[in-house]
Amino acid sequence: MAIKTFPLGFPWDTPDPFLFCVHHLDKFPAGNTDLGPAASLAGRPLGNDFTLKDGWRMYHGQTVPGFPSHPHCGFETVTIVTRGFCDHADSLGAAARFGEGDVQWITTGAGLQHSEMFPLLNPDGPNTLELFQIWLNLPAKSKRVSPYFSMLWKDQVPIVDQDGARIRLVAGSLQGQNAPAPPPDSWASDAENHVVIALLELEAGGSFSLPEVPAGVARRVYLFEGGPVRVADTELQAGNGAIPEVGETEIQASESPARLLWLQGKPIAEPVAKYGPFVMNKPEEIQAAMDEFRTTRFGGWPWRHPDPVHEAGRGRFARFPDGTEVEKD
Repeated sequence: MAIKTFPLGFPWDTPDPFLFCVHHLDKFPAGNTDLGPAASLAGRPLGNDFTLKDGWRMYHGQTVPGFPSHPHCGFETVTIVTRGFCDHADSLGAAARFGEGDVQWITTGAGLQHSEMFPLLNPDGPNTLELFQIWLNLPAKSKRVSPYFSMLWKDQVPIVDQDGARIRLVAGSLQGQNAPAPPPDSWASDAENHVVIALLELEAGGSFSLPEVPAGVARRVYLFEGGPVRVADTELQAGNGAIPEVGETEIQASESPARLLWLQGKPIAEPVAKYGPFVMNKPEEIQAAMDEFRTTRFGGWPWRHPDPVHEAGRGRFARFPDGTEVEKD
């Protein structure tokens, strides 16, 4: 049976309960003493550099690539860093350096500010960064919950191996394995919502079958590298996504390896009002959230700079809002 396909574009098309998904791949050069690029920034529109010049972008960064302090409310951010590192800081006082397979999951709820900077830790280069950021909506009952910061370290994320396929399970359950628990107010915290976030790696000729799900559950697979693959009876080329049916659906690699992202979930099925980083149910709620941010700054910004990076020699770590620290290497 033929299935619907679509070009990935920017950002990628996502179904309810997801709001947004982007894939960043930047082949950054060697890092300088400030952990920025040891290369000229001349000619780049600093502050809004999204053109892939020389294989990398500065995004909103001025000296270090990344996203200086900015607000969010009313949804969740799930950030998967497969290569390179992200330095996080937020208005809760939390901080982290994570990457090389780690996942950060934040319920923004009633509102917080955070920054996401990409330190170039290797002075000899390269400093390749691959990152996925996924926005998962919150239902109306959870739009105003307290913000929640969590880390899913790479050694906590289960890997399922099957028939030349490797599945990294960030959210959901598969073949008796369960991903780490999501934040307590997440739509993904209820198994009845069938939320899955997973990365699929297929060897040449490898295959994987998406399990059957109840009618109404939405899912997409995104072929972002390699291929082509067959999804049921439809060939999918790199740079395209597919909308599988709810029945069991085989994904079969060709003579080339392939990498895909799998998103799935029961729709929240509520009105969505969006304005940039604010996501509520009604336009008047957006206005109220913006007014609150202007008044409270969502708790303020306890950092000296809007784009903080952590010490050059520091490894992966997290400092939680209660002051607890975890060192990973």
